[in-house]
Amino acid sequence: MNDQTEHAAPDRKLRILFMGTPDFAVPALQALLEGPDNVIGVVCQPDKPRGRGKKLSPPPVKVVALQHDLPVLQPTSIRTDEFLDQVREMNPDLIVVAAYGKILPGRLLNLPPMGTINVHGSLLPKYRGAAPIQWAVINGETETGVTIMQMDEGMDTGDILLPARIEITDEDTAGTMFEKLARLGGETLLKAIAGLKDGTLKPIRQDDSQATEAPMLKKEMGHLDWSRPARELHCLIRGLDPWPSAYSFLDGRRYRFYSPALVEGAVSEPPGTLCRADKNGLLVATGDNYLLVREIQPEGRKRMNIQALLCGTDLPVGSQFS
Repeated sequence: MNDQTEHAAPDRKLRILFMGTPDFAVPALQALLEGPDNVIGVVCQPDKPRGRGKKLSPPPVKVVALQHDLPVLQPTSIRTDEFLDQVREMNPDLIVVAAYGKILPGRLLNLPPMGTINVHGSLLPKYRGAAPIQWAVINGETETGVTIMQMDEGMDTGDILLPARIEITDEDTAGTMFEKLARLGGETLLKAIAGLKDGTLKPIRQDDSQATEAPMLKKEMGHLDWSRPARELHCLIRGLDPWPSAYSFLDGRRYRFYSPALVEGAVSEPPGTLCRADKNGLLVATGDNYLLVREIQPEGRKRMNIQALLCGTDLPVGSQFS
């Protein structure tokens, strides 16, 4: 929000331009559409080729926007004068961003009278960056949340407007947390905008000394080192589900692992040893304790439960995942 700008009258309908692209952004857009203000348009990433036929497919936010007859802009660059002129002509009071996918330039952030706010999937200043939800699970956090923040030109460094917390359970994955946080983000966004309009919400500067990073995930992160403690592997498998997923090899074949559970016990077998295989799962030795894997995806096949796997695949007890 521009420092020289007073807050809007609580009863005035704001003109909001929404910027977002993937599924995570959809609940935020839907919340705005159901809220008291006017969504005047949507900006999202260009359509991308998907599937075997490489047919161009619209991003999820565009699909929702078109269902509501909203103007959609899909610039290849948001740093051009042409795009800035388009936004200026739309005359937004506020820009709302949720997982747009690119860093916004200062000229765009400061264009609306009320500035630009963002729905970020962590409790800032923790987990600044591209993958905050996944890293919270990978690092074994027991809670996370969303932060509605004012945007500046840094990487998630703007002032905090409104945080909201949520628990991470031992059964949660990055995928389940994405869904929960997306919904929470939409709910919290409406509260934040209401607070901005009536002047009750005051920006709080982030404590940079408490900041942690959440860089993009890489596929090689998923190659499991079974000498690590079971708790660390448990968190890693969940944090990489559904992408890029955790994996290991047996007899040269790759297996992707899902739905882990911790099993405590003194380990005498070498790490990675398959100690038991039945309908309840695969019990694998780790650096300490055991990990029970309840879902798996053999190379070239679909994700399945262990009972389905054992119907057609022989995994000898005593064999060792590498």
